[in-house]
Amino acid sequence: MPTVLLLGGTGEARRLASVLPPYRVIFSLAGRVADPARPAGEVRIGGFGGPAGLAAYLRAERVDAVVDATHPFAARMSANAAEACAETGVPLVVLRRPGFCQHPGDDWRRVASLEAAAELVPGIADRIFLTTGRQGLAHFAHLTEQWFLVRCVDPPSAPMPPRLEIVLDRGPFTVDGETELLTRYDIGVLVTKDSGGAMTAAKLDAARARGIPVVVVDRPPVPAGVPIVSTVDEVVAWLAASGR
Repeated sequence: MPTVLLLGGTGEARRLASVLPPYRVIFSLAGRVADPARPAGEVRIGGFGGPAGLAAYLRAERVDAVVDATHPFAARMSANAAEACAETGVPLVVLRRPGFCQHPGDDWRRVASLEAAAELVPGIADRIFLTTGRQGLAHFAHLTEQWFLVRCVDPPSAPMPPRLEIVLDRGPFTVDGETELLTRYDIGVLVTKDSGGAMTAAKLDAARARGIPVVVVDRPPVPAGVPIVSTVDEVVAWLAASGR
């Protein structure tokens, strides 16, 4: 029975784990969320110790293939996986869902990084809905004049902006719910990563309806030379084609 290391953290990863019963699937989570959603079966939580540690793990567990289905912004893990698989000769594929789709009426401002987003938002509005996760708050900590509504799954830690309100919540979200938040807090600009997916897209629909500009942080690139697919079915086909 082939062993597949599935680097998780997304809904697509959990769906993939449920359709790979002929394989031994090791579902790996980074452990950054206190109570992560996890599939049934073998689950591993925690880091590997960089590319060298991951390569040693692949050898020890006799892993036949690696599927990187991490969050589109988990750039370090994707880079580590690419390096470890290149060293060990273990086939690797990246599962990345499509990014958010811009529609007529959207007022999007694309930026390359959270640092660029932090530079841009003071010139747009003073009340900011920040949905980029707790780990990126440090990039906005120097903005002392603006007020932030921050939504994340787990409580954030310093550094963070001094004027803020924190909402702890996990998707999926609805357009009605997102519209209520934008209205209640008189939000002037939304900041989001281009993570894609239906669970968090409602905020973009709500922003469009209210005419609120959106600062969209572009995804980091996937490591060069690594094949990329966008659906669970494509991963299954890739595993079959590679003889796994």
